[in-house]
Amino acid sequence: MRDERTEILLPEPAQALGALLDVPVPDLATDGLPLLWHWFYLLDRPAQADLGPDGHPVRDTVPAPPGPGRRRMWAGGRVRTHGPLRCGLPATKRTTVASTQDKQGRTGPLTFVVVEHVVSQAGSVVVEERQDIVYRDAGSQLTVADDGPVLPVAEDEWPVEISPTLLFRFSALTYNAHRIHYDRDYCRDVEGYPGLLTHGPLQALAMAEAARGHRDDPRGDFEYRLTSPLFDHQGMVVRAVPGPDGITTSVRDRHGRQTAAGTLRPW
Repeated sequence: MRDERTEILLPEPAQALGALLDVPVPDLATDGLPLLWHWFYLLDRPAQADLGPDGHPVRDTVPAPPGPGRRRMWAGGRVRTHGPLRCGLPATKRTTVASTQDKQGRTGPLTFVVVEHVVSQAGSVVVEERQDIVYRDAGSQLTVADDGPVLPVAEDEWPVEISPTLLFRFSALTYNAHRIHYDRDYCRDVEGYPGLLTHGPLQALAMAEAARGHRDDPRGDFEYRLTSPLFDHQGMVVRAVPGPDGITTSVRDRHGRQTAAGTLRPW
């Protein structure tokens, strides 16, 4: 399966993201988009009739669900950025399904799908990306850890207040209709979650932004994993620590439970 789309990159999505997370927006025509900000461009915009009951597209999309009713989870990925992706110029994204593998997990059957994206501009590849997607059966339940005592935020940590409004606006910026991020009744009554799920891409983006505080060059290799579900009432605390081999990043909830980890290695 393959999908290709081209558009002129306009500054408005980046400006909207900067306002949403209260982070600085660079000179988009010269310095280009920061790491992972390409996620707000060249989006798949499916017809309403092509959405399934959970809000995800079920046809005419890449990747397509491996079966009806399967629950979709973003597990992690890797992004290689070779240079600035600049606004004001056209860019092209090519998407392919690299592999599909069925496995048996603790919660039941799982299907692992690797999706690859290549974003080009002015005849050169600017971003190469691998996304790891997992599908599970509708009847299976994820393990949800109990909340413990609240841990104070350290001096080198960035607390992000997670609210239904923030999750809804992030979904809108990425044209993501997945109901687990904004429909609390659906989360509780259908998927059995105790709260709204914080987007995996939001956690990855927050880690990239924390790393940007130490290195403002978007070029590099960023690999990240989502290790545990994060719900809106648990907050989000982000950290980035420079080291000899790159910048180590992490996300935890306000109780200290880690939910995501990543490493940015410069070129």
